[in-house]
Amino acid sequence: MENKNKKGNFLALVPFIVFIATYLGIGIMLVRGGDPMGFYGFKAPIAVIVGIIVAFFLIKGSIDDKFDIFVKGCGDENIIIMCIIYLLAGAFSTVAGAMGGVESTVNLGLSIIPPGLITVGIFIIASFLALATGTSVGTITALGPIAIGFASKTTISMPLIIATLIGGAMFGDNLSIISDTTIAATRTQGVEMRDKFRTNIAMAVPAVIVTIILLLIFGRPEVAPAAQVYEYNFIKVVPYLFVLIAAIAGMNVFMVLTLGTILAGGIGIFYGEFAIIEYTNIIFEGFNGMFEIFLLSLLTGGLAALVTHGGGLDWLLNKIKGFIKGSKSAEIGIALITMLTDAATANNTVAIIIDGPIVRNICEEYKVDPRRSASLLDTFGAVMQGFIPYGAQLLMAVQFTNGQVSPFDVMPLLWYQFALAFFAILSIFIPFANGYINKHPWDFEKWQLKSESSAK
Repeated sequence: MENKNKKGNFLALVPFIVFIATYLGIGIMLVRGGDPMGFYGFKAPIAVIVGIIVAFFLIKGSIDDKFDIFVKGCGDENIIIMCIIYLLAGAFSTVAGAMGGVESTVNLGLSIIPPGLITVGIFIIASFLALATGTSVGTITALGPIAIGFASKTTISMPLIIATLIGGAMFGDNLSIISDTTIAATRTQGVEMRDKFRTNIAMAVPAVIVTIILLLIFGRPEVAPAAQVYEYNFIKVVPYLFVLIAAIAGMNVFMVLTLGTILAGGIGIFYGEFAIIEYTNIIFEGFNGMFEIFLLSLLTGGLAALVTHGGGLDWLLNKIKGFIKGSKSAEIGIALITMLTDAATANNTVAIIIDGPIVRNICEEYKVDPRRSASLLDTFGAVMQGFIPYGAQLLMAVQFTNGQVSPFDVMPLLWYQFALAFFAILSIFIPFANGYINKHPWDFEKWQLKSESSAK
């Protein structure tokens, strides 16, 4: 849907503002009412519906025309592809977890890591688990009690081990090909997951190295925990390894997730974890687990189409362009937009879905490589999401301490978050992360033609 109103119209942007204000406002009221997880008590799709209703009132045109625009926005090719990937990722993650993959992965890591390096071990295990499962919150939930247990038996600072757990979880989630943030970032920018991974890793790995060095210096316990034997089955880790390797190698993501789900299901049936009918129900349970983000993506696509048609996106872009002078300042703009939206919504996936169309337009205008923009969206979303004290990651982690630690105790120790922000900002001014991009130049003309074709 090509918008002819290049001057833009602020009024058309109001529905988006209403969406964010509703989501943020009710979240704040729930937190003040005594619910520390208040930002997650009110579901984002309902806030989007409020914005959509406002859009139908404010944007000019007949109801039938606006509904047609809305439905076409929901049915955009990238939105539908994104939603199908969500479903397949949910199926794989749920089946792999049900057959014992998470437990075996954690226990394998704990068996390999020396007790004296437990903080480094927690970081590495959290990184791999989040990379394999695509969820930082799920990783924190699985590893939280174990990490807290180690801290209570040693001289390791409990806030430090929580910060270490969060850092590893955010690193893995940021790079995972089945993470909802990766899916949203790559689909909104029209790039392949493996390309985003190759671009992203150049910023993330230096941050990991710095974090591990700091943990080796400041995170070693004076009293190491006693070595223990942990039971694991390496076969149950194989589906995760298959998905990671196949995706990085360039296999079609639909094939990767489908084959991964079949492989995990076969292992689960072989070991008697579930029967065939139960296996199919677990797949459906995985689909259900992605319902909220699935619905959010559809509705946000429709809302974005209405806002774009009314000139809201053009108005916002014109304001943003006021301080953008070239590709470097465009990348700074992308970073700021992402962090501000995440701070407002306390959800990096929601932030990426909201900002994706805006960032894509910035890329087209200032020739920012979309592989780079996808990486920046996901990276700065991860930086902010893993740092804000009202985010699910910090709130979930500190709950395991039964009130001994607050999010504000953990925030100064989030070394990975600080290191990732530093290297991501540095990569804007010193493009060390663009090696892969430079070797494989982006065809902007073909990309823009595909974008225009999809809009029609």
